[in-house]
Amino acid sequence: MSEPRFQAVVADDHAIVRSGLRAALESPGLVEPAGIKVVAEAADGLSAIAAIRQHRPSLLLLDVQMPLAGGLEVLIEARRWSPETRVVVLSGVTSPGKIGELVSCGVDGLFSKGEDNDELFGALPGILRGRRHVSEVFRRMLEEAPEVPDLSERERQVLNLVVAGRSNKEIAQILGISAKTVDRHRTNLMQKLDVHSVAQLIAYALREGLIAPTSGL
Repeated sequence: MSEPRFQAVVADDHAIVRSGLRAALESPGLVEPAGIKVVAEAADGLSAIAAIRQHRPSLLLLDVQMPLAGGLEVLIEARRWSPETRVVVLSGVTSPGKIGELVSCGVDGLFSKGEDNDELFGALPGILRGRRHVSEVFRRMLEEAPEVPDLSERERQVLNLVVAGRSNKEIAQILGISAKTVDRHRTNLMQKLDVHSVAQLIAYALREGLIAPTSGL
C-alpha cells in the first residue's frame, strides 16, 4: 500500500468525535485510496493552532465551538501560519449569522454535525484539490434567512458590551465616549434590529452570531 498523500489535524473538544474522524480519514479507500494520515489531534483552540504551526497539514477538520479559542479564531490563525491548509469546519451552530460569517471568512468546507458523514467524506477529495463545499443544509439556511442589517464597528462594540452586561456609564468609559453617545448607539441598534428591550437585543445578538469571539461570553 502506498503512503498517504495528505496529512490532517483533527480539532474537536470531544474525544469520541476525534477518534471517529481519525478512523475514517485513515481508512484506505473511504476518503483517499491510501487514506489520510492524522498527524495530530486537538481538544481546544490553542492546541489546534499549535498543531497547525508545527505540522502545516494538508487538511484541518475543525469544530467551530471549542475551549480557549473558537473556530473563527483558529481559522484566522491557520490562514496566517499555513495558508495551504484546507480548513473544513464541522458545526452544530444553527445561527445564519454565524454560518454566513464562516462562509465569508473563506472556509474551504462547512458541514453540519447534525447530518451523517456521507456528504463530508464524499466532498473531501475535491476540497483537498482546491474546491469549496458548503453542505446543503447550510446553503438552504442562508438562502432562507432574513437579511441581517449592517452594523457599524462602533455599534458592534457597543452591542458586545451590552451583551456582556455593561452599563452605559461603563461602556462610555471603555470606549472613551459619552454616556449620551452610548445611549444613542443603543437606540440605533434597537431600531435597526427591530427589538424593543435590552433582553430582546441580547437574544437577537446571540441568535444571529453577532458577538465577537473575544467578548468573553
